Amino acid sequence: MHTCFHVDTGSTKFLIDCGASSLAGIRRLGIDVNEIDTIFISHLHGDHFAGLVWLRMFMEFVTKRKAPLTLVGPPGIEQRVRAAAEALFPGTMAMRTSYEIGFVELAREVRTMVGEVAVTAFEVSHPSGAPSYALRVEAGGRVLSYSGDTEWVESLIKVADGADMMLIECYGYATTVPYHMSWKIVEPHLPRLKARWIVLTHMNAEMLANQAKASNARVLFADDGLVLDV
Repeated sequence: MHTCFHVDTGSTKFLIDCGASSLAGIRRLGIDVNEIDTIFISHLHGDHFAGLVWLRMFMEFVTKRKAPLTLVGPPGIEQRVRAAAEALFPGTMAMRTSYEIGFVELAREVRTMVGEVAVTAFEVSHPSGAPSYALRVEAGGRVLSYSGDTEWVESLIKVADGADMMLIECYGYATTVPYHMSWKIVEPHLPRLKARWIVLTHMNAEMLANQAKASNARVLFADDGLVLDV
């Protein structure tokens, strides 16, 4: 349930979201955290960004990172990361680190270059104390789109348009939780979502139990450790 996607273009590696449990999953898959150049955050809820706190400490004290790391997200990302780190490991943000951490705030619907990756943020509907975004990421000649957490909003049509793959949160099957989507909400919109592949993610127990009923030739289901070519 804690979201984290690792993307390797061959020339750069980055994460999209970094939920609280992300470091455990990253280590289990044998991913070298020192090779991650950038981390893109969709919104400032702990299951999507709180893993940055543990990742930062792990890079500092275990893997001895030296290369700069860039954190990209909604306005207020630096303040929220600092507050979370201070709450969990008091005093650590004041320490001098062995590597530089840079922060980039994304403005709505402005295409922003971060290294060799272009990202465009689209505001969605999911209260988090700061703007919550869907992300359209262009890298390595491919387009990867991500809904973030949201109820249905029409901007998702633009996010999906022409993407090679779109990651869509699908929290439930028939039951809808406020500010989230379910299969019964996503399914009618599939013809309008013009991405080549749709990958459902952030699924609760109800959705996991009903995957067989959510059948569509373009739809795949995310799972821990799943590897896909975009």
